[in-house]
Amino acid sequence: MATALLSVADKDGIDRLAAGLARLGIALIATAGTQRRLAAKGITATAIETVTGFSDLLGGRVKTLHPKVMAGILADRDDKQHLQQLAEIGAVPIDIVVANLYPFETAVAGGKPEADIIENIDIGGVSLVRAAAKNYRHVAVLINSRQYDAFLAEAKKGSSLATRKRLAAEAFAYIAHYDALIAAHFRTEALPHYLGLALRKEADCRYGENPHQQAAVYGLLPGIRPALVAGQLHGKAMSYNNFADSDTALAIVSGFVPAAAAIVKHENVCGFALGQDISQAFRRALDCDKLSAFGGIIALNRECDSGTARQITAFYNEVVIAPSFAAEALAALKKKSNLRIIQAGRQDRHGYSLHTIADGMLVQESDQLKIDISKAEKVSKAQPNAAHLADLEVAWQVARMLKSNGIAIVKGQATVGIGAGQPSRIGSVQIACTHAGAKANGAVLASDGFFPFRDSIDLAAKHGIKAIIHPGGSLKDKEVVQAADEHGIAMLTTGTRAFRH
Repeated sequence: MATALLSVADKDGIDRLAAGLARLGIALIATAGTQRRLAAKGITATAIETVTGFSDLLGGRVKTLHPKVMAGILADRDDKQHLQQLAEIGAVPIDIVVANLYPFETAVAGGKPEADIIENIDIGGVSLVRAAAKNYRHVAVLINSRQYDAFLAEAKKGSSLATRKRLAAEAFAYIAHYDALIAAHFRTEALPHYLGLALRKEADCRYGENPHQQAAVYGLLPGIRPALVAGQLHGKAMSYNNFADSDTALAIVSGFVPAAAAIVKHENVCGFALGQDISQAFRRALDCDKLSAFGGIIALNRECDSGTARQITAFYNEVVIAPSFAAEALAALKKKSNLRIIQAGRQDRHGYSLHTIADGMLVQESDQLKIDISKAEKVSKAQPNAAHLADLEVAWQVARMLKSNGIAIVKGQATVGIGAGQPSRIGSVQIACTHAGAKANGAVLASDGFFPFRDSIDLAAKHGIKAIIHPGGSLKDKEVVQAADEHGIAMLTTGTRAFRH
């Protein structure tokens, strides 16, 4: 007779599984909490203490760590010596292990006291799962209710080696995720020698950067689903590019207190503006580049009202994001069957920024630096007026979200020209100025990096730029400032660059 050991913290579906196993003639052993749950459902299981001869020790910290349990799981059924040793200690082979772990993630996310968090670090459960997964040639390991029905269906004929190996792989990944959460809780270094990332799949993407690539979005923070996943109210599944663009758009509007709207394509801004209300902010953002806005990602930092919804539905868009949607607005947007509607509020960056390279990964802290423009150094003879400072604030926040080399031209707290992703800074300046056209006259310009030469300043002056903000720090800074002075341009330096590759 086959034997199953059941020891679960998350008891969802366990009675259904246990009843199914019992119907197949499989003997059940259970730890105390699981046994009580099964007994309440009229399902008989042998208590673990009956097998081990010991009650729980240390307040429940020790209950399954016993030779009869671990040997029963780890025994190689093809090794006669193993089977003989099992017989000598009065143990039976355990063929199925059903175990999941103490809710450490929930304890951390719920702000539990440290003592409670420590008690939610599972020891015995991890050992059960690891042992069963190691011995997958003979033992099946189940770690969550998602697996139960399919396993029961197959168990009528006996689980296959392929199934047991697949279950083992998921079990090892489950343990790794659990341990990574614990390591993150105890982490004191920003970039430790060993970095375990606790990633859990939250949604499959329609496809990756291209349709022939598979992709998925994973959650990084304990107990928190990414807002772009949890908040989708309508529309078809998001693609990899949709998620990337939406993340950029939401990050931009999250940096502003006044009503703000952003339109993003290919992780670059094609329109951004502040407004007296969200409808005005969106209208002004759209005016920046109506051509590029087609098929874009829209993010708002205020509730989407009916007036804004009418503007959005007047042309094709991929995604619209807002902290909330008025009922009339939501109804209007839902008439676009494929439009993804996402309810997501302010976005704060946490943890790490990751980028894969061949056979490795680049890891850095997320960029959470906030620059106070009022404290930027005024390095030119000309001084910015209040309107210039307000526009420079917007321009700087937009420029830092562009792909380097990033240039943002702003007038009246709305972008009028964008240049990004060029190998030369003057190339981005040229694109931004050409895009702005006559609107550049009297506008301000922000650069995510310093100017290596004065040529960008001379070009900006030809288009009527009146104030510039950039990090400074070039060997040619004196020449750059001299150019600004020659053209009567007010120039500020932040002392901090804002590259986004």
